[in-house]
Amino acid sequence: MKKVAFYTLGCKLNFAESSAIARSLEPLGFSRVDFAEHPDLFVINTCSVTDHADKKCKKVVREAKKINPNSVVAIIGCYAQLKPEEIVQIPGVDLVLGANEKFKLPELIQPYLNKPSEQHPKIIASEIRYDLDYHASYSLNDRTRTFLKVQDGCDYPCSYCTIPLARGQSRSGKIAEILPLIEEIGTNGVKEIVLTGVNIGDFGIQNGQRNESFFDLVKAIENQNDVHRFRISSIEPNLLTNDLIEFLALSQKFVPHFHIPLQSGSNAVLRLMKRRYQRELYVDKVEKIKHVMPNACIGVDVIVGHPGETNELFLETFEFINQLDVAYLHVFPYSERPNTYAVAIQPKVISRDKTERAKMLHILSEKKKRAFYESQLGLKGQVLFEESAENGMMEGFSENYIRVSVPYDPLLVNTIQPVRYKSIDSNGLMKSEILLQLV
Repeated sequence: MKKVAFYTLGCKLNFAESSAIARSLEPLGFSRVDFAEHPDLFVINTCSVTDHADKKCKKVVREAKKINPNSVVAIIGCYAQLKPEEIVQIPGVDLVLGANEKFKLPELIQPYLNKPSEQHPKIIASEIRYDLDYHASYSLNDRTRTFLKVQDGCDYPCSYCTIPLARGQSRSGKIAEILPLIEEIGTNGVKEIVLTGVNIGDFGIQNGQRNESFFDLVKAIENQNDVHRFRISSIEPNLLTNDLIEFLALSQKFVPHFHIPLQSGSNAVLRLMKRRYQRELYVDKVEKIKHVMPNACIGVDVIVGHPGETNELFLETFEFINQLDVAYLHVFPYSERPNTYAVAIQPKVISRDKTERAKMLHILSEKKKRAFYESQLGLKGQVLFEESAENGMMEGFSENYIRVSVPYDPLLVNTIQPVRYKSIDSNGLMKSEILLQLV
């Protein structure tokens, strides 16, 4: 059998797509192996969110060629769509595939496998169009939980973002097609599915027409019994409706964990970012969630150093988040991307200030996380335990995204167990006791 290794950069969506593309190579006689296992084919799935995409890609290609100088290297993903001419110049790269072409890898890679010496580095990448195909994807055997892609692309032209340029317009699978995929995933013993997409709350557009909604999908999944629990990866605050929040509060399937991008706590900066809400709406959503789900975990995305963000406007963000009842932050220093609106916005924020602002928010995030964990001490949770173990301990996540640690027991791997939260250790993990082992 031939061997293929995937190296995936970026978001959960990329992990789902890498896994799906890997399975599509199986009929060609490929088995998926780890990066260091001398693969015949390396597939590097790239990201374009930061300006380090080129450096990361070059490094991974270089390492691949060290492991197997005779291997074939294919580059896919957002960076491949946006800058294929740049990538094809990297020594060792054989094939660069665009957003739509990456799913055709099994057929497009054949010439490189059959007569590699006769092939030259090649780009196969069409321009982003309105009618890009939707390709259902899900990860499997990569992690304890499965990432299921239900939506792709984005119609929101945020000032800092290249995703619409890399992935095209919003489009989705049909509910009638997604439910059988969930059943298929469930037959593999998966206990948790994370629904993912570029703009998941915009689910429901097929062939340019809105036919369904994300709320429709959630209600349909609630009636499916093959998988124990579902998690929503990230949802825009303006698409998180009160009806959806109230439904999720009563759900037997969906966990009380929300990841809601904020990006800035300053209305002035939100306008510069071309976001579709003001901070008052964000407060309303957090308060609504906490009213109906007091123990819910809420995570926040924040960008620091966006052009036009003065120190005073950043402090607005800091104080705003400080007052929010949220559990953690994902902090991203602004990274200038070509062909985005933000390139023309002045003044720019110097690197030192971006670093300092990010540091302040990282410290705030640790305080928020600690406070949230302390609020859960003595309470009960349901934890999905993972396979990895270290120093005689194993870990897992509760329904409300608390990282739990217990003594290792092989019978607990990939099971959901009831626990009581006892204490927080020096690493920030929740020490817990299992109440009644269910295997």
